[in-house]
Amino acid sequence: QVQLVESGGGSVQPGGSLRLSCAASGFTVSNRRMSWYRQAPGKERELVAYIRSAGGMTNYADSVKGRFTISRDNDKNTVYLQMNSLKPEDTAVYYCHTEFSTYWGRGTQVTVSS
Repeated sequence: QVQLVESGGGSVQPGGSLRLSCAASGFTVSNRRMSWYRQAPGKERELVAYIRSAGGMTNYADSVKGRFTISRDNDKNTVYLQMNSLKPEDTAVYYCHTEFSTYWGRGTQVTVSS
């Protein structure tokens, strides 16, 4: 049974950093494409970044390119999102997701404000 638990969110000032974690169970993260999404109040959920299973190729939304980095730790079966140079427009609930599943976790709140 697929389960994803996001953590690491919080409140930071503009320019700050956070690292989000997504602990997976019920499958192996290295065998599936893993993604981070976010949803801001009143907006649709949007794809932020993903990492492919084979080769670990990554891709990012234009709005976060150069500031966010997605990675995974196969030993811990965990996916990360390192977020640097945070902006107020990054404020949202962040979710991780795996392909071949309709499961969504509870997400973790990120708030960027001075």
